[in-house]
Amino acid sequence: MAKKKDVAPKNALRHPNAIGIKEGFGYTLGDIGNLLVLTFISTFLKVFYTDSLMVGFDSNKVYNDITVLFLVTRLWDAVNDPLWGLIVDAKKPTKEGKFRPYLKWLSVPLCVSMAVCFLGINEIISNYIVILIFAYITYTCFGMLYTGVNIPYGSLASVITDDPKGRTLLSTFRSIGGGVGGAVVTLLGQMVVYNKVVDTKTNETVSVFSGEKAFIFAVILSALAIVSYLACYKTTKERVKVPNEKKKINLRRTYGPLFKSLPFITVTLSGVLISGLLQYGSFNQYLFKNYFGNSDLSIINTLCTYAPMALMIPVMPKLVEKFGKKEICVFGLFLSSFASIFNAVFLPNVTTYFIMQAITGFGYSFMSITNWAIVMDVIDYNEYTTGEHSESAIYAVYTFSRKLGQTIADSGGMQLLKRTGYTDKVKDIKSINIGGFGHNIYKMCTIVPAIVYTLILILTIIYPLSKKKLESIQAELTKRRAMVDEKVKELENV
Repeated sequence: MAKKKDVAPKNALRHPNAIGIKEGFGYTLGDIGNLLVLTFISTFLKVFYTDSLMVGFDSNKVYNDITVLFLVTRLWDAVNDPLWGLIVDAKKPTKEGKFRPYLKWLSVPLCVSMAVCFLGINEIISNYIVILIFAYITYTCFGMLYTGVNIPYGSLASVITDDPKGRTLLSTFRSIGGGVGGAVVTLLGQMVVYNKVVDTKTNETVSVFSGEKAFIFAVILSALAIVSYLACYKTTKERVKVPNEKKKINLRRTYGPLFKSLPFITVTLSGVLISGLLQYGSFNQYLFKNYFGNSDLSIINTLCTYAPMALMIPVMPKLVEKFGKKEICVFGLFLSSFASIFNAVFLPNVTTYFIMQAITGFGYSFMSITNWAIVMDVIDYNEYTTGEHSESAIYAVYTFSRKLGQTIADSGGMQLLKRTGYTDKVKDIKSINIGGFGHNIYKMCTIVPAIVYTLILILTIIYPLSKKKLESIQAELTKRRAMVDEKVKELENV
């Protein structure tokens, strides 16, 4: 009689902090909230400033007022973001957790501040200086509150689970949330905030931005975002134990080792470039309405960005498990770099342009889906090398790096836009491509992405945390955490 083989229990190899689809979906709701407010601000606020509030261009100034606004508010972020990270890190966990409560406390103020940014104050007050001050105050408040929600939300993933598969799941679901939130805003927003107007001089149908419609849509998005944040708060749980003590704020001890860490440096620099590239994409609003002559083409561009991501999401966890996060990102970024260089060099027709945009979107989807899991790997690496739990501090610097990228993109992009010939006088002209500035806009909207995608590819190649390296780090951390848990239990039994 053949000897019966021993069958391992069903959950014998299951990680103690493993999570499932239900919690992954709960976590994705938080990023839906993030992107509902952030994408609308990023995509349409500068158009609201230039075309509705009439803030911005003066040919006699070296820097226009919007450029200075973005620079000043982001300089404040240099203080605000790291400070938020230290505050969150230093706070003692409550019975609700360390990070989840911020979703409940700050989601409403954040979403209200987003809607107020699109308030048509110029309909009430005609004084330009007052309007400009209003823009400064509202945009600064939005930035501070967004950081206050986003840092705890991003840090939350590291304490929901320390299971590598679970973290890939969370990163994947966060990408789904970002995709859903971003796509809803760009697709619907494009149809909502523009009016179709026939130019009596040229008989052309052109797109004209509506500040009133933008404010109404902002209010609707704010309400949806609040629901998403609170649902995320209700459906997630903090499993990984963090020190149950209030830490003293020590800038040198917290941030000093980070700037000697190659993984942190490469990921942070990539964060500057990635976020800058995404923010720079908002200038496509000018590209489609002033070069291609149809603002609705933005919808196709959105599909080129998000459709490849949707197709890759189901297979990404398997690709990560087999090849590693770094390895698949290098492959994807090579495709994005190639396609974006093609558009910049060959100035193709609209069909070929969007084919290359789809290839770019497909290549970028590898980075987009795994990005947040990579940040968690850097958090683990810091714990591995220093023994310190600094989730929020690391996430705060990464968040600031992304805001820095947005600042460079917004400020630099506005200056490039000014050089194309898009001035106050041009805004009042309905016809497209007047004086050749449409062609100049095409160049600014293709050459910069080609350069940036290439730089991100180089940084990803340099990033040292390969699949093999991460496996050894995570095995060591699992042993250390198990030893800590045993000591805690011993002390509790004494």
